[in-house]
Amino acid sequence: MGFKRRDFVKMLPIGAMVPGPILNSLAGSVGDSFKTSQLGLEVESQQNVDKLYNDAIVIDGLVISRGWDKDSFEALAKSGYTGFNTSLSSGSLNSAMRSLTAWTKRIKQNSDRLLNALTAEDFLRAKDEGKTAVMFGFQNATMIERSIDNVDKLYNAGTRWIQLTYNERNLLGDGCTERTNAGLSDFGVEAVERMNELGIIIDLSHCGRQTTNDGIKFSKTGASFNHTMCETLYKDHPRAKTDAQIRAMAEKGGVMGIICLGYMIGPDPGGDTTLETYVDHIDHAVKIAGIDHVGVAADFAIQGMQANGATRENWYEPRLTRFKPSYQVRWPPWIPELDLPDRYKHVARVLDKRGYKSGDIEKILGQNWLRYFRETLKS
Repeated sequence: MGFKRRDFVKMLPIGAMVPGPILNSLAGSVGDSFKTSQLGLEVESQQNVDKLYNDAIVIDGLVISRGWDKDSFEALAKSGYTGFNTSLSSGSLNSAMRSLTAWTKRIKQNSDRLLNALTAEDFLRAKDEGKTAVMFGFQNATMIERSIDNVDKLYNAGTRWIQLTYNERNLLGDGCTERTNAGLSDFGVEAVERMNELGIIIDLSHCGRQTTNDGIKFSKTGASFNHTMCETLYKDHPRAKTDAQIRAMAEKGGVMGIICLGYMIGPDPGGDTTLETYVDHIDHAVKIAGIDHVGVAADFAIQGMQANGATRENWYEPRLTRFKPSYQVRWPPWIPELDLPDRYKHVARVLDKRGYKSGDIEKILGQNWLRYFRETLKS
């Protein structure tokens, strides 16, 4: 049986029917069309994520606010933040009270832009009114000095979170770089109890291993790690939290804020440690703690470290003497995308590319902190 021409043509490869230059042109057109289509989808996806970000509650677990000035306000306007925890001077009760008074005054003088956050609802009000909520706290408990009554004084002045220890030992317990690992003292347990009664968040970010375990154990409400990272991904760093600690924190309702400092999440910021590395820590924390217990945290000025004037001389070199070698301080310490005011918009884009649902991205950006504040702070 003979073939009809049209049947023969169907059997031929396209190259046998179309001259080479035309075929190449056709293939190029199809390829370009596909690339254009893919690019269009990516642009549309990014626009959707950016809109999600602009509409979301965005809460930073820790912003360093020393030297707050005009540049800080300009950066804040670009950030998309709904609110943040700010770290105040903890050297003594007097210095702490001065810091609380100064920030309270700053908020009153800028009531069109700032709002003092005492409850979870203040963050919602800030979002509705186009302001930024600021929650006062301390990265050490030294300002409690030797009297539990001072916890009340700090609370009445606006304090809503206290980190039990910094790197070194204080009267409450051992910090993460202390030679020993003694955990909370009796005084520390008493302080935790009073903080629970008043509605002050227990933060364990810089605490030693046993102090962290004790803080989770003795706190009646969930304790937080408001700026830290995963020990599984950055081995042997004293500031990192183990999977067991992350899991225990989550089981009692706490939140872990993943720190934006590049040298804290990997040994080579600006090199092998990138924005993707940062999101790796979010991924791991979500895997261990669950999607309801992970947030974000900068641990530097709102405008970023470079814009705030960090140099090798004034930032890196002093830390080589202030911190033990185990801290593994590096220069430069930042990841470029996270050193911008809108740092979490970049994080949201990566989360979207990794397949996180919109609601889960919103949880990480701020809804988890908001839920935690509702459960921990007194109304």
